[in-house]
Amino acid sequence: MNELKPSDIVKELDAYIIGQNKAKRSVAIALRNRWRRQQVPKGLREEIVPKNSILIGPTGVGKTEIARRLSILTDSPFIKVEASKFTEVGYVGRDVESILRDLVEITVNRIKSREQESVREKSWQLAEEKMLDLLLPKSKEETRPQGEDPKSSPLALISANPSESISTREKLRTMMRTGKLDNRYVDLDVSEKAMPVVEIFSNVGLEEMGINFRDMLGSMLPKGTKRRKVKVPEAMEILAQEETLHLVDMDRVIGQAIEKVEQSGIVFIDEIDKIVGKDGGHGPDVSREGVQRDLLPIVEGSTVTTKYGPVKTDHVLFIASGAFHAVKPSDLIPELQGRFPIRVELESLGSKEFKRILTEPKNALILQYIELLKTEGVDVVFQDEAVSEIARIAEEVNQRSENIGARRLHTIMECLLEDILFDAPDIEPKKIIIDKRFVEDKLKDVVENEDLSRYIL
Repeated sequence: MNELKPSDIVKELDAYIIGQNKAKRSVAIALRNRWRRQQVPKGLREEIVPKNSILIGPTGVGKTEIARRLSILTDSPFIKVEASKFTEVGYVGRDVESILRDLVEITVNRIKSREQESVREKSWQLAEEKMLDLLLPKSKEETRPQGEDPKSSPLALISANPSESISTREKLRTMMRTGKLDNRYVDLDVSEKAMPVVEIFSNVGLEEMGINFRDMLGSMLPKGTKRRKVKVPEAMEILAQEETLHLVDMDRVIGQAIEKVEQSGIVFIDEIDKIVGKDGGHGPDVSREGVQRDLLPIVEGSTVTTKYGPVKTDHVLFIASGAFHAVKPSDLIPELQGRFPIRVELESLGSKEFKRILTEPKNALILQYIELLKTEGVDVVFQDEAVSEIARIAEEVNQRSENIGARRLHTIMECLLEDILFDAPDIEPKKIIIDKRFVEDKLKDVVENEDLSRYIL
């Protein structure tokens, strides 16, 4: 993060997101401020709170993508939630503290996977030694599988050449590494844990009970082993996985995960406008303002109990977003408004932006279809005029019906290329040029028929 200046963050976001410079600048500053906070004296560091943001704009203009790319860019713990999925405590539904629990769970699993990858070589070496112990028991007669021909065993193959000076174990190791034992079966004891299905229904998190019933019941039950007859390569994978679990220090993993969440976690709350209570708040809307009140302590800074231990939310960065068609950010409860000091309005997308979205980003939509069809040996070329026509149609349909931003392009591209995608394995010739006329012929009738376009595009 010390090497990522705000301008560099914006440049990285430009590679995937077209336009929305104001929003990119805003989140880049908020992200850089987290690094700056780490550099100030310790006494003042705890007093500096993150600059939470609200991104305002219709769907499909890049709100979620900005937050997601930020987390990838800085390797920060990230979770996206929809505010409408939560209900006030006391109502049936998810409570807001589960956001942090899920974020910690994701981060623990991610760090655990990295740790397992880092010890993979060591675990493979240990698994190899265990496998050699299975293949080279103390007594040949004791462990030879019933009915096996003594001459076909690895020991017999090795001892057939007594002039070899290297040890029997090393000879077996060489045979195993070169794949000569891949078809041989070994008896392996695989541990299995009997887990009863226990579900506890509650509107508060299971962690708040101070105990994890699933883990508790799992440790009380005896860990049985099941003997399986597997081939050597599969047995090596099983043994390596077991050794990996022993090598990874889970206490250290959990400690790192909690620190990472507390210092650099990003929570993206989508559809925050859906929890703004309407006049009077009657009927199904009654709990909306309650969700805001429940969110307030988490955004403000509190301690959430998780099964891995307490997690402080004081320095977690919250980015909220919403279309705010029927309501305004000022309709949020005043306390929550104060915790989102930065408001950025994202611009609606027009044909010019659609054309750039189709061609410029690293994951451009046209590039995706070109590469997909290349797997069938079909070479598709999009002419510039065709791309402009696709962008124009996307803008027109968005204006006439619901504005869903760049997501409209996905629908139009699928409709445009449907026949090619279906016939690709047998299509001739293998080179197809998409020009303006092709686009018009394919989409003209659908676009002109307003009723039909509402269903298809």
